[in-house]
Amino acid sequence: MYVNFGGFVSFSTVDWRGRAACTVFLRGCPARCFYCHNVDLQGGEDLRDTDEVIDLIRGSRTVAGAVVFSGGEPTLQGPALLHLAAAARAMGFSVGLHTNGMFPRVVEALLEGHLVDMVALDLKTTWERYDDLLGVAAVDAVKQSLSACRRAKADGSLGTCQVVVTLFRGREDDLPSIAEAAGGLDLVLQQGVAAGFVPLTRQELEAAAAPLRRSVLIRTREDGEVGYDPEQKPFR
Repeated sequence: MYVNFGGFVSFSTVDWRGRAACTVFLRGCPARCFYCHNVDLQGGEDLRDTDEVIDLIRGSRTVAGAVVFSGGEPTLQGPALLHLAAAARAMGFSVGLHTNGMFPRVVEALLEGHLVDMVALDLKTTWERYDDLLGVAAVDAVKQSLSACRRAKADGSLGTCQVVVTLFRGREDDLPSIAEAAGGLDLVLQQGVAAGFVPLTRQELEAAAAPLRRSVLIRTREDGEVGYDPEQKPFR
């Protein structure tokens, strides 16, 4: 079996906060988000035998206890991703996934097979603006992936699920609607960074989060990841 390979990091502490992980990047993504930080992985081709990728994962066991699949959009390559996740699980790794949720059947298969312990699901914008922002019909698929993650978190088969929102200046009013869609899942507010935009500061992200009346994680280039609770002082 072959996979369209995007890269490998043997040790990371940022792709799964609090865990030492290796990260496998897979190429290809149907969305064209203007702020994508891995734009080079949206397309292109570098076909590798999955055994080669499994060997890379195996070689990281001395420093990492987890593997994160990212991209691009890793669920675009469903059969290969399921194969790699199962191999990582068999080696004793915890498995994490970064996804935009556009391929819900793959997300469901990972969850039903107990092949994933952490999902970081990007919610890009309000449901009303979704397809326009991504440039493809995606909203129904993302809703299905979100529902699957909610069910798995509720029944205990998924340990961690974060809804990640990349917030840009001028779109702060979208946040309550996005947070409502996230429900009780962990919410991460990520500083939007792109040409032509002045990024929101941590303090501005906290101000946007305050009306939600819930704890969130806030990520900025300046301060890294900071926990915020409107009822308490920020915590790291």
